[in-house]
Amino acid sequence: MNPIRCLSMVLCLVILAGCGGDNDLSDLDAYLNEVRLRAPGKIEPTPTFRSYPTFTYNAANLRSPFSRQVRVDLAGQKRGSRNVKPDPTRVKQYLEGFNIEQFEMVGTISNAAGSFALLRGAGGVHRLKVGDYLGRNDGRIVAISGTQVDVVEIVPDGEGAWLERPRTIPLKEHS
Repeated sequence: MNPIRCLSMVLCLVILAGCGGDNDLSDLDAYLNEVRLRAPGKIEPTPTFRSYPTFTYNAANLRSPFSRQVRVDLAGQKRGSRNVKPDPTRVKQYLEGFNIEQFEMVGTISNAAGSFALLRGAGGVHRLKVGDYLGRNDGRIVAISGTQVDVVEIVPDGEGAWLERPRTIPLKEHS
């Protein structure tokens, strides 16, 4: 037999023999008794909480007391015209797939071809000229100045006709 193997077997037997022996657990019992004496004898129960009646808020559909009261003047309300309507045969431009509120004017460029507005929105900065369309309501650019872009949108008036609504996109400084 190999001497290393023999030595390792003897060593294992010695270790295993050390694990056996009397089962004297008196020191452990003494420690546990000491811990039990230090601990309080009784744990207080958790406090009971009173339940409160539920409250249902019923004024959600009412007018806010902090906003001004709105008076609708039906006589002064703009009426749409049957002559104004969007052209359904016109090919839509790329920027008509986005809301006009997300665009902001960041500058202008002028060259021999004319004046162009630089609008940031829809994932980049876009160069637009008078006559280009943007926004979902057939918004057409009608004027470009150094401080703003004027757009006219065609929106329904709610009674089956269409209404031209002017909109201005101001220059955003420090952009």
